[in-house]
Amino acid sequence: MREVPAPPGAYAMEMPFSERMSNNRGGLQGGLLATLVDIVAGCAALDGLAEGKSVATADMYLNFLSAVTVGPALAEARVVRRGNRTAVVQIEVRDAGRDVLAAISTTTFAIIELRSDQVDRRRFRGDGR
Repeated sequence: MREVPAPPGAYAMEMPFSERMSNNRGGLQGGLLATLVDIVAGCAALDGLAEGKSVATADMYLNFLSAVTVGPALAEARVVRRGNRTAVVQIEVRDAGRDVLAAISTTTFAIIELRSDQVDRRRFRGDGR
């Protein structure tokens, strides 16, 4: 997976597709697509949080609409609402090679305080997010 440019207010990542990542019907394996959704949504939810705060996935609703058969799988996430305790993120995944909507997701994150022994992973990103 890699971060790709996104429209203002969004965060995007893509996952390349190859035959070895496919299910028995030739599409991107669903667990890999779910992992892409969780990661891109988590990055979007982290954006703008105060130092010392992080997020943990609370729930994820993922609707598979069409298989990713060409790729890459392109996921774009937008924070719908961020409160003091939770953030709700909406994600669309497209099969970029076919320009087909492959999945949609609504994912909720708990906003948590980092413990003193935990590292704020945002400091490892080049853009400061």
